[in-house]
Amino acid sequence: MLNPQWLRTFSTVSETGGFTRAAIRLGLTQAAVSQHIRHLETELGPLLIRRPRQVELTPAGMALLEYCNDIEQADRRLQARLSDGDTEHGEISLITPGSIGLSLYPVLLDLQRAQPGLSIRHRFAPDWETLDAILRKQFELGLVTLRPDDPRLASQKFAEEPLELIVPASARVDSWADLAGLGFIDHPEGQAMATRLLARRFPGNPGMHSLPIHGFSNQIALMLEPVARGLGFTVLHRHARQAFPRPEAIRVVECGAPVVDTLWLIHRAEWPLSARAAYIVDYLKRHIASERPRTRQPSPPGSRTKTVPPKRSTKR
Repeated sequence: MLNPQWLRTFSTVSETGGFTRAAIRLGLTQAAVSQHIRHLETELGPLLIRRPRQVELTPAGMALLEYCNDIEQADRRLQARLSDGDTEHGEISLITPGSIGLSLYPVLLDLQRAQPGLSIRHRFAPDWETLDAILRKQFELGLVTLRPDDPRLASQKFAEEPLELIVPASARVDSWADLAGLGFIDHPEGQAMATRLLARRFPGNPGMHSLPIHGFSNQIALMLEPVARGLGFTVLHRHARQAFPRPEAIRVVECGAPVVDTLWLIHRAEWPLSARAAYIVDYLKRHIASERPRTRQPSPPGSRTKTVPPKRSTKR
């Protein structure tokens, strides 16, 4: 590895155009400057063409100067990343389940518009992938539905996500037979979610295996589209339903006592969150806390459903 002091001397000679001027700027003797350049030329070959009033870089000297500039830029990037006070510049990396991600991603983009120095990197992923990404330092922040017991991970409660039984707006759901008539729109966690929630609404039901499957999607943003078109019902977390762009086409069926999943915020436990990440966590928590309860509207005669109006965003 080349001596950093020699590189600094070489860079200064290149910038000032002479040994004397470089010595003055660096607070060194001219002999010391010459010695540093000789050491480098012993390692790399001729770097400078000496002229009476100016030095000229050889091709090797030009390559070394580019190397010096790269090191300087890398040092600046390192200092910026290690700086713990800047909340308005740098990358925000967050990996989350799809439903809460649909809610949080637009909020992060609004923040980025207000603070253009930020860069948002967000990914939807199941718990196992999120855990792996945080442990491998691919993302700084993650949200999972099951609290990890890995000592390398720090976790804290972030939010709660109730499960909802979602049917077409015109559907009437009073019995298990009504659900069977609609058919189930499945998704990667659909069977498990539906089993948990429908046990509350229809105790003693014959089980999900008795319901016809009318579709499947692994894209969180598309899971409610077949429901909106009257092709079946599904069970999803509330944030996914709130993000659906056509709320007038769907209904949420009351299921009694809510079934609620807790979302856990995780990050590496070996070091504290950066100031930027801590700021983002607080910002997103305030957003979740500010979401107002939805107003219930009258349901069709004979049904036990509620209509949920579109979500109104509040600018911060």
